[in-house]
Amino acid sequence: MSQNDSILNLLNIQDPNIEISACTDFLHAGVHEKLLSATLVYPVECCEACGSTNVVRNGTRLTKMKLPSLGEQPLRMNLRKQRYLCRTCHHTFSAQTQLAPAQHAITRQAAHEIVTLAKKALPVKTISQIVGISASSVQRILYQGQRAFVTPKELPAALSFDEFRATKNRFSFICIDAKTHDLVALLPDRFSSTIKDYFSNTYALRERQKVQLVTMDLNAQYQTFVHQLFPNALIVFDRFHIVQLAGRALDHERLRALKSIEDHHDRTYKVLKSNWRLFHLAEDQLESSQVKYYRGLNEYTTSQNIVDLGLKDFPQFAESYQTYQTILTFIRNRDRAALQQLVMNYRPNGTEMDTVIRTIQKNYLGIRNACLYDYSNGPLEGVNRKIKELKRSCYGFSNLSHFFIRIKLIHA
Repeated sequence: MSQNDSILNLLNIQDPNIEISACTDFLHAGVHEKLLSATLVYPVECCEACGSTNVVRNGTRLTKMKLPSLGEQPLRMNLRKQRYLCRTCHHTFSAQTQLAPAQHAITRQAAHEIVTLAKKALPVKTISQIVGISASSVQRILYQGQRAFVTPKELPAALSFDEFRATKNRFSFICIDAKTHDLVALLPDRFSSTIKDYFSNTYALRERQKVQLVTMDLNAQYQTFVHQLFPNALIVFDRFHIVQLAGRALDHERLRALKSIEDHHDRTYKVLKSNWRLFHLAEDQLESSQVKYYRGLNEYTTSQNIVDLGLKDFPQFAESYQTYQTILTFIRNRDRAALQQLVMNYRPNGTEMDTVIRTIQKNYLGIRNACLYDYSNGPLEGVNRKIKELKRSCYGFSNLSHFFIRIKLIHA
């Protein structure tokens, strides 16, 4: 392999007609860069305009091209393209290469590197510094000609609904395939009218009838139009949000019990304040024999003893704790019988857990379906976490279309 072929292979340049002649260092805008000098020439058999074979070389044209950075050092190429003249029709043309699109100075490799860095949720300014291309050029490559909205040709059998905070502190709607996790919809707001117009105008009724299942959190807004849009779909509530709702009610009762203790050096006060995580564990995860040192209590004891100490003097908190354990059990074991028994046998006691049970009763069918099917909003919550990381790393977005394009890139 020749030295020229080795350099081309190192730079991932597939065009064998390019010949590197020199490599020099130069200072550009205060940055040390590498400059390659190269020529592009190959034999031409006929004129591309008239087909005549009477074609001769007619000088060269200099094209300044940007290559992907080599390590941390920007890399540029001065490529002299051979010009050709047809003596029959006097048409002139230049040698062409796949290294970059016609009349473009940024190579395909550099554009690919920009897109790859954008998928890692890096801001435009950071990508510009890494690649050695202006921020405006990076934005043009990322956003020009790209569609902000998603419109799949077919709807999947299972969908997941949720929202996220977009630009100007407004919420946008997001929908993904619950099975493959592909994006199905990104809408500028979460209004019911916007969502209904999108699905009804984009997909025919026959296509919407294919949807068999829709997962969502306990948002009453989505329930009002799901069956209108998808007549055959079942609603499945996310299991995490059910446990989260019960956990918040449990914490509310724990804090009420905590505030009723005036002595802040009391053992019960220390247990309720510092070891609150133990009350959110399932009962079978509590240790009744293994002794461990707990810093908040400053004692060696078991986790079961700590929970028993926190519940002993507060009957309402104890009732809420048992209800929370029941909810946790039927969610973990997908036990529909336990769910039915909880709804039928629960007696209101004036705690926040009453609101939780009323919510479960109101959404009984969707929660029962959560025990029947494996689908959940977990994958969609993961997408929302990526979106939050993107906003944080890029210091927010003012253009909603640009934001949606970046979401599509990090989700690809």
